[in-house]
Amino acid sequence: MLEETQDREELIARVAALDIGKAELVCCVRVPSMDTPGKRLQEVRTYQTMTRSLLVLADRLGELGVTRVVMEATSDYWKSPFYLLEAHGFEVWLVNARDVKHLPGRPKTDRLDAVWLCKVAERQMLRPSFVPPPPIRRLRDLTRYRADLVAARTAEKNRVEKLLEDAQIKLSVVAADIFGVSGRDMMAALIAGERDPKVLAQLARTRLRAKLSLLEEAFYGRFSDHHGFLLATMLGRIDQASADIAVLEAKLEEEIAPFAQAVERLDEITGVGRTAAHVIIAEIGVDMGRFPTPAHLASWARFAPSVKESAGKRKGKATTGHGNPYLARVLGEAAVAAGKTNTFLGERYRRIARRRGTKKAIVAVGRSILVIVWHLLADPDARFHDLGPGFYDTRSNADRRKRNHIRQLEALGYKVTLQPAA
Repeated sequence: MLEETQDREELIARVAALDIGKAELVCCVRVPSMDTPGKRLQEVRTYQTMTRSLLVLADRLGELGVTRVVMEATSDYWKSPFYLLEAHGFEVWLVNARDVKHLPGRPKTDRLDAVWLCKVAERQMLRPSFVPPPPIRRLRDLTRYRADLVAARTAEKNRVEKLLEDAQIKLSVVAADIFGVSGRDMMAALIAGERDPKVLAQLARTRLRAKLSLLEEAFYGRFSDHHGFLLATMLGRIDQASADIAVLEAKLEEEIAPFAQAVERLDEITGVGRTAAHVIIAEIGVDMGRFPTPAHLASWARFAPSVKESAGKRKGKATTGHGNPYLARVLGEAAVAAGKTNTFLGERYRRIARRRGTKKAIVAVGRSILVIVWHLLADPDARFHDLGPGFYDTRSNADRRKRNHIRQLEALGYKVTLQPAA
């Protein structure tokens, strides 16, 4: 029995493909022949990637009536033509170069690559990558740069601790955070030339004063002026990074204002705070029309195991693969935070961690969080409701066996209808 598929018409009438480099790009355009029905006309030209040259390209595509422009994701060079053609009203597709491999055994040039990409695109054998709209792109730039600055500041803090260890100053052994108020005062005194362990220990505040004797022992070392110079430089870089992060966060609050309601809803999810909500919105947007189901979103984010089957046998280790690193990082942190709570997600994390380890628990709970995010963003009236840590206990073994049996029957093609209880 023939079944209807989701595929549309096979051929796109007017299509263009770009093979992009840093200095120039090759554009191939294919349109129907007006003289010979069934034949195609083709034009291949090289354009500079400067803005005025790209404007000439946009005018030429408009003259030919091109409806779709396809390009590979080549480094960051694709952004200029993509954004410019998008602004001119073209339907622009960014595709993964892995999906457009040139046929082996044939010559490979930029010109041939553009022609091949155009032929594949006109037959709709490609899938577009997710490129968010301009407001989300601005958010993404801010959140990613903030993450990079935080990582740079953390790296500088690690250098400070290594420097103190080189000088035999064991401050990190006594103080949990050497960059607190007490730790910064002590390091400032070291830079100023103070070397007396008792004087340095007396700079401790609040609860750290209970460890004065340990602090004195920690400051017996060989801290020199050379160490002082390096320490002052490192602390300056840390302070500058902190100031830049503060400015960036202020700008981020301005850009996130139109999505304030979405942030509030995501903030209710266990383990997801406002900062994590900002990153999630910046990476996936707020329009879930791009992802028809939660499973599509989880697959795009690489939080679902890949399927590789040959001759009826599963191949590989069913790993998820590498997806968006910024989204994966924040989902992993949210999953770990949720695992410490007495909630449904926390109990789910602990149950999986006991059986299969923490890494698989992080992926599983991260996927659960993505599913919740999809529903909250797809339905503006939806609200997060925690099922509670006793959710698994409320389902008896008999119910579980019934559900498994129904799934097996449905996999065999049977349609199962449950009768309501009397």
